[in-house]
Amino acid sequence: MQSKPRSVDVQTLINENKFSPYQWVIFALCFFIVLLDGFDTAAIGYIAPSLIKDWGVTKSMLGPVLSAALFGLAAGALSAGPLADRFGRKLVLTSAVLVFGLACFASSFAGDLKTLTALRFITGLGLGAAMPNAVTLMSEYCPDKRRAMLTNLMFCGFPLGAAFGGFLAAWMIPQWGWRSVLQLGGITPLLLTVLLILLLPESVRFLVSKRRPIERIRAVLVRIAGAQVNQIERFVLSEQRPVTNERGGLAQVLAKPYRLGTFMLWLSYFSGLVIFYALINWMPLLFKDAGIDPRTATLIAALFPLGGVGAVLFGWLMDRFEANRILAIGYALTAVAIWAIGQSVGQVGWLVVAVFAAGALMNTSQSSLPALAAAFYPTNGRATGVAWMLGIGRFGGIAGSFLVAQLTVMQMSFEGVFTVLALPALVAALALWVKRRAEPKRFDEDGALRAAFSAH
Repeated sequence: MQSKPRSVDVQTLINENKFSPYQWVIFALCFFIVLLDGFDTAAIGYIAPSLIKDWGVTKSMLGPVLSAALFGLAAGALSAGPLADRFGRKLVLTSAVLVFGLACFASSFAGDLKTLTALRFITGLGLGAAMPNAVTLMSEYCPDKRRAMLTNLMFCGFPLGAAFGGFLAAWMIPQWGWRSVLQLGGITPLLLTVLLILLLPESVRFLVSKRRPIERIRAVLVRIAGAQVNQIERFVLSEQRPVTNERGGLAQVLAKPYRLGTFMLWLSYFSGLVIFYALINWMPLLFKDAGIDPRTATLIAALFPLGGVGAVLFGWLMDRFEANRILAIGYALTAVAIWAIGQSVGQVGWLVVAVFAAGALMNTSQSSLPALAAAFYPTNGRATGVAWMLGIGRFGGIAGSFLVAQLTVMQMSFEGVFTVLALPALVAALALWVKRRAEPKRFDEDGALRAAFSAH
C-alpha cells in the first residue's frame, strides 16, 4: 500500500482536487459580500433625484454626499490590506461587513446633507475594507488554472449589486421613499455578518505562511481534499513570485520587482473608476437633463453596471492567454463605447444599446483588475497589493464625481461630457500595456520558493 506523503504543498493540494462544495460556500459568501458592496456603493446615485426633490438642494450641493463614501472607500482599502496581511483575511472582512451594514442602515435616518455625508463616509470605510479582502480570500482558495475565471465570477457581484440597486430603487422609491433603499442596504449585510462568523474560513495560504497550528490547517483542507489530509504531517507553501520582504505588506508591494507594475495597476484602476463613478452617480441626471423621463433614465442607467457579468469571459481568457493584453484591449474598446453614448442622445433605442455595450466592456475590464492584481503578488503582500490598488483607485471615483459636476457647471454638451469620459479608458489601456513589460520573473514548479510550516 502506498504511504501517505509526509509533506504537501497546500496550493498543489488545491490544484489536484475537484473544486469542492466547501469552496463553493466560500465563493457564495464572498460573492454576496461584493454584491452588497455594489448595491450600497451605487445606492446614493439612484436616490440623488429624490434628495433634490425632498430636501430642495441643487445638483452641485450633492457633490460631497456622492463623494463621501469614496473617501471612506479609499481609507478603508488602504488600511485594511496591511491589516489583513498581518492579522488575517476573515477578521478584517467580517468586521468590514458589520461596519458598512450598520452605517448604511443609520444613513436612512439622516435628516440633512451634513449627517448623510458623515454616515456615507463611515459606510465607505467598511465597503473599502471588504472588497479587497473578499477578492484576496477567494483567489487563495482557487486552483491555479481557474483562478482568474472564478475570481472574476465572484467579482461580478459588484456590478450586479449596483444594477440590482437601480432596478430596486425604481420600484421602491415611489412606494416607500428613498430611505427604504438605504434600510435594505443596511439590514442585509448585518444578516450576512452572522453567516460569515459561522461559515467563512481563514485563508489556508495565510495560515501556512503565518505558521499557525497544523490542526487549524487540517480542519480546512479536510473539507476540500477529504480524510487523506489527516495523514499529512507537514504543510508547505510555494510562491511563483519572488518574495523580497518577509514582513510583507506595503514593503513587498513596492519592492523593485513589483514597483512599476504596481504603479500601472494603480493608474489603470484609477482611470476606470473615473468613468464608473462619473456615470453611476450622474447618468440618471444627465439623461433626465437630456429630456428623458426620470424613471426611464434610471432604468437605462441601471444597464451600465449590469454589463459587468462579461468578466467571466475575460477571466476565462486571462487563464489561457496573456492577461495584461486582454484587459488593455478591453479598455481600448471601452473608450469607443463611452464615446458612442454621447452620440445617441435623442435616440432611446440606440442609447440603450450603447449604455449596455459600454457597461459590458467597461465593467468587464474593471472587474478583472482585482484578479490580475491578486495573481501579480506573493501571499505575504497579496491583500495589501489588491487593497492599495482599490484604495488608490477610489480617488479616481472621487475625481469622476467632481469632474461631471464641473462639466455641468461649464454647460458642456451631452456629447462633450461623454467624449471627455472616454479618455481615461485610453489611459488605462496604455498603463496595462506598460505593465506587460514589468512582470517579475516567475519561478517554475521546481524552482518555486517554499516557506515551510512544521506541526507543533
